[in-house]
Amino acid sequence: MARFVIETIAAAPPTVVFDVSLDPTLHLRSMARYGETMVEAPAGGVFTEGSTVTWRARHFGIRFRLRSVVFDIDPPHGFSDRQLAGPFAAFLHEHRFEEHAVATLMHDTVTFRSPFGPLGRFVDAVFLRAYMRRLIADRNRIVAAEAEARGRTLSA
Repeated sequence: MARFVIETIAAAPPTVVFDVSLDPTLHLRSMARYGETMVEAPAGGVFTEGSTVTWRARHFGIRFRLRSVVFDIDPPHGFSDRQLAGPFAAFLHEHRFEEHAVATLMHDTVTFRSPFGPLGRFVDAVFLRAYMRRLIADRNRIVAAEAEARGRTLSA
């Protein structure tokens, strides 16, 4: 399995960063460059324990559908999501949030495995891990900016 960890600082309280991270519309904004859309939205339009969602996106010029479930929600400390069906043989994204001085440390651990056995492991090691790391880092910059904007609104 391929794995990477990304840490991002957001100048906002953990409760705000947590809420922003669970916002499906923010997820869409953060993935707009990949043409990501929600084929099936979570019930009630928000992520709660056991929520499922189906995304459609374009990566490497290929359209993908990925159905995932959100679980282990522990406000404001973290949550996880994993693929139920989609392009990966396995995919798990753990989101953790910790107070850090006057900010929040966003700690993302992503573990995944491509299909196709040894060929998939080669693709993961040579290319896909770096691609996924950039994708999550891009997403986190947008999450942090939104959390910081919401945090300023709350303190004003």
